[in-house]
Amino acid sequence: MNKGKYLYCVINESQSRNFGPIGIGDRDDEVYTLGFRDLACVISSTSMTKFVISRKNLIAHEKVIEKIMGEYDAVLPVRFCTVATSSEEIRNLLMKNYHVLKNSLRSMDNKIELGLKVFWQDMEDVFKEIASIKKIKRLKEKLIKSSISVNTNEKVSLGKKVKDILEKKREIEAENILEVLRPKCIEFRRNKIIGDKMILNCAFLIDKSHARDFDEHVEKLNKIYEDRLKLKYIGPIAPFNFVELDLKWGQQE
Repeated sequence: MNKGKYLYCVINESQSRNFGPIGIGDRDDEVYTLGFRDLACVISSTSMTKFVISRKNLIAHEKVIEKIMGEYDAVLPVRFCTVATSSEEIRNLLMKNYHVLKNSLRSMDNKIELGLKVFWQDMEDVFKEIASIKKIKRLKEKLIKSSISVNTNEKVSLGKKVKDILEKKREIEAENILEVLRPKCIEFRRNKIIGDKMILNCAFLIDKSHARDFDEHVEKLNKIYEDRLKLKYIGPIAPFNFVELDLKWGQQE
């Protein structure tokens, strides 16, 4: 079976390092550095077979990066399942992208990513609030009184208005939370909302020295909204949402 080199992240390092048998794939592959000048890629040996995007594999990828984060002030995460055919290929990549990577490392120095997902606790309560709005009540009453031939159009109209109000409520709730957290971060990214219950799915770039302050503000929000919202706080992790390296072999980025 052909062997390749699996890439996890890029760091500032001029010495050879070995981080132990923690490589992806359940083979106890050693994770180590491969460098060019004072720049290094953290890698492990692997087969050239593409890894399935699964929770297990993603966690294995992220755990290696988390270990590196514990020892280095700046870490640039590489896209999941990036595999090179040889050590020489990686050295060439580091050489060709040296200045871009060094600039990215400088910009991410002492930075971490923190994630926050916010959900409504009880959707039934939310829909009760919407049902109590006058124009929705009027539409529901009209629907009850209307003839069978009109019901379909009325139902579509009611459903659209409920959806629009739900979106507005979601945005108001999200903005109230962001109003508190936005001034406490360097940058933030709003990610895709999944399902009716989710209000906010956001990643925040934070200076490590301000992480405790950010934690405290999230905790305050958690207490304020504990009867209404559920906050899922994640991190610290590498800045996946702010620097994701999609490395191209043999060309300059």
